[in-house]
Amino acid sequence: MKILIIEDEARIAKRIERMTRDFFDKEVQILLSDSVENGLNTIEKQSIDLLLLDLNLNGEDGFEVLQTVVAKSFQTIIISAYTDKAIMAFNYGVLDFVPKPFDANRLAQAFTRFSTPEKTNSQDIQFLAVKKGKTIKLITIKDIRYIKGAGIYTELHLVNGRVELHDKSMESLEKLLPADFERIHKSYILCWQEADKLIVEAGGKYNMLLKNGELLPVGRSKYKEIRHKLI
Repeated sequence: MKILIIEDEARIAKRIERMTRDFFDKEVQILLSDSVENGLNTIEKQSIDLLLLDLNLNGEDGFEVLQTVVAKSFQTIIISAYTDKAIMAFNYGVLDFVPKPFDANRLAQAFTRFSTPEKTNSQDIQFLAVKKGKTIKLITIKDIRYIKGAGIYTELHLVNGRVELHDKSMESLEKLLPADFERIHKSYILCWQEADKLIVEAGGKYNMLLKNGELLPVGRSKYKEIRHKLI
């Protein structure tokens, strides 16, 4: 696993690095950057799994990094004293916001959220960002009908009928999305407000009929849970 720490204060960067190694293992590869430019260059050249980002980098705004990489496949945890920017950060789809000063326990909470496969309670995410050429397009969460796994990508199926590709995996998106998004199949996450009724077909196949008439498959392991939610 490869983790990038973007922090301009060397003492704090080393402390974060130590806590990170203590939580994961000594074999984790940790990269250090001390500026917006260096951080973006590293992200351009390296494939990382997790970004730990400060928002004040020698007077530079860390949001420049966040706005540039928010559509990437890796997860981001903010570590910053600028707690007034927490809501904005969650709107951009960061996994957690760790306020400075912090201790090992608080950082471990963020790492646990990153490591655990189960969905955890989301904060205030309002949109997902997708890459459109060299630009970033923001997709409002309420405009997403369902999400479909598509190999290394995911497809965001929107209420207007459009489909947008996203770089994050199903598992990564599941951790970020609000509670009204439900994993109904290994390849589908549904906005629950779009569900109409559960259909049982011959041979023990299950489908979810959406309000717009589409049918999505329902996993066998999810059937009972979903049936109870629809009662």
